[in-house]
Amino acid sequence: LQLVESGGGLVQPGGSLRLSCAVSGPTLDWYSIAWFRQAPGKEREGLSCMSYNGDTTDYLDSVKGRFTISRDNAKNTVYLQMNDLKPEDTAVYYCATDSRFFTVDNFIKMRTHDYWGQGTQVTVSS
Repeated sequence: LQLVESGGGLVQPGGSLRLSCAVSGPTLDWYSIAWFRQAPGKEREGLSCMSYNGDTTDYLDSVKGRFTISRDNAKNTVYLQMNDLKPEDTAVYYCATDSRFFTVDNFIKMRTHDYWGQGTQVTVSS
């Protein structure tokens, strides 16, 4: 199972970006999937997770109301829509999934998962 992120870039404060995570290999239907980020000198933090069937989501408090996770299982792709971006959102963003079951809140609390993408850089700066 391979994950490839795209959609990062440079954006001004208040701007928006949509990240994509394309999954190849087994169908995404049975996997919960999450987005994480890591800023220089900081620990990786979980941002959002969506359950395998899309029924349940969870978000880090600091991104609630600004970031939205979604998935298109037909395309084996997960998205992270990021609005009202702030300089503190600058980081490398990763998607991750796992063959083990976690509730969505526990998924983003854990920093070790089976499968990770290579990351995409998001820079928020004027």
